[in-house]
Amino acid sequence: MVKAHSLLYAIYICLIVSIICGALLYFSNLFSQLNLYYNLQEELYIQNQSVLNFALGNKTIPTEIEKDENSGIEGSYETKPYGLLSLILARSYVSNDTVSSVHFVGARNTDKNAIYLTNLSKSLYYSGKVKLIGNNQLPSPFIETSYINNNLNQLVVKGEKAISEPFLPEINPDFKKIFQGIKSEKIKLSEVEKPKDSLYYNSFFNTTKEIQVKSTLGNIIFKGNFILRSEDSIRVKKNAVLEDVILMAPKITFEEGFKGTVQAFATKGIELEEKVTLNYPSVICVYNESLEASKIKIKKGCQITGAVVLFGSTTDRMDKNTIEIDEDGLLFGDLYCSGKLMLRSNVYGSVYTNRFFLKTSSSSYENLISDIEINTEKRPDYYISIPLFNTQKTTYGVIKKVL
Repeated sequence: MVKAHSLLYAIYICLIVSIICGALLYFSNLFSQLNLYYNLQEELYIQNQSVLNFALGNKTIPTEIEKDENSGIEGSYETKPYGLLSLILARSYVSNDTVSSVHFVGARNTDKNAIYLTNLSKSLYYSGKVKLIGNNQLPSPFIETSYINNNLNQLVVKGEKAISEPFLPEINPDFKKIFQGIKSEKIKLSEVEKPKDSLYYNSFFNTTKEIQVKSTLGNIIFKGNFILRSEDSIRVKKNAVLEDVILMAPKITFEEGFKGTVQAFATKGIELEEKVTLNYPSVICVYNESLEASKIKIKKGCQITGAVVLFGSTTDRMDKNTIEIDEDGLLFGDLYCSGKLMLRSNVYGSVYTNRFFLKTSSSSYENLISDIEINTEKRPDYYISIPLFNTQKTTYGVIKKVL
């Protein structure tokens, strides 16, 4: 004879078992849905990368992309300029799911020139230990020796030599267009949304926002699609965080110890105090079309990955344009100076200038370089340079992912 409470226990056990089985079925269904979701996301990311590769292979020219018949995923992309750089905005989507990405892109560097010195004055001279790796276009095929101190002179040259022209190669017209205006939305700083305290962010999918700023930028964070402009000058403090922003002012100064990624455009001058680091891809550019002097001053121990450019003056006024780069620094990229250049730091890239000069405590020397290395081989083939010249572009690559 079965007791009543035994039947009650059996009912309880059956109820618990049914709850457990139901829970297992429920979690199994959730797991299947989650697995389908992650598989879809993976396919969207793969398709997004394919869209980017298609755009690069198509030389960033917008073209319709066919729908993937198997997965139903569609893709599209658009390109737009941002300062001197180009952006590819890629999307892959299906139903309500979308994966987006933004990349800085450019043409792979084929420039093997170490030095291009215009044929306007006397030959190039050297003093101390000088290494020139790459092709050289100079006023004379001979690099003369100069004795300005008691140190041992040692010259290492590797690459072809040719006689230069009286003029520098014409700079990319996009450099001048930057100073004529960039399409943007002018707003006040107070109107910019801040996702976090002191952080200002603007996606590259949005319109570029242009903000009038005070003369000093400090203790503030700007990331993304911004133009920070001043009608007088901008001094960037080392506690400012700037990533992928554009600076525009007559004069721009970076405080000692600053680190960031910027495109800086000025008309009178740019100065980097000691131990400033500008990460890839950064641009320092001065455009001088006035009768006044303009100057780029890069002090001791600075590192720049990108380009340093000073242009705009005619040959008869090239003494008005000056770039001075002190010792113990490094430029990983290219330098273009339609004026006079004092170079005391190494360059892993190419140098274009009308004239070199060197100042010491006792004298000044024309067309002389001392104790430097200009080496194009230390700039790898996959490196994407800032486009100094409007040359035929063949192979494109990604500079940096920004979203």
